Amino acid sequence: MHIAIVGNIGAGKTTLTELLANHLKWEPQYEAVDDNPYLEDFYSDMKRWAFNLQIYFLNSRFRHIVQLQQKETNIIQDRTIYEDAYIFAENLYDMGLMSARDFDNYSNIFESIVSYIKPPDLLIYLRASVPTLVENIQNRGREYEANIRLDYLSKLNAKYEKWIKNYKDGKLLILDKDKLDFAKNREDLAFVIQKIEAELFGLF
Repeated sequence: MHIAIVGNIGAGKTTLTELLANHLKWEPQYEAVDDNPYLEDFYSDMKRWAFNLQIYFLNSRFRHIVQLQQKETNIIQDRTIYEDAYIFAENLYDMGLMSARDFDNYSNIFESIVSYIKPPDLLIYLRASVPTLVENIQNRGREYEANIRLDYLSKLNAKYEKWIKNYKDGKLLILDKDKLDFAKNREDLAFVIQKIEAELFGLF
């Protein structure tokens, strides 16, 4: 079986992946930290390199998910290929950093790719307000995240809400991260696990 956890930067995807993997004894799969050869160029000239960067990420994620689906183990995945297209590439297009021609090309490639992969058995969306995201980002203290703009997080949240509203590819569980602290509160974690098991196994 395959659970995928999605949500904005700082929503708690990696933390929940770890906790669920430990509880269910499933294999965790974290976002692949590939050395993207376009990253440095992208940050120096975003408009020129946005398409190349996203194509590299898309191909890398596709290869990874194909490998996962060939395994016969139960998997919990941190972030998905869908977010590359529906959240980050679309946001670059909205920001004027990817041309309409490149975004159409990218979207067509994405649609071709996802026709060859199975959606997760359960998609978990961690919904979180911008203040919650900011608090989590500050608490983990990653230097490269220190200057993330509030309006950027807000735009990404809007993208997530739009995608999740129209998600029809499989089972979906939405968790309100503003009200749940599964990292520190055992009762919150137990609540989340109960919800997940009910979705997957029909247990109430």
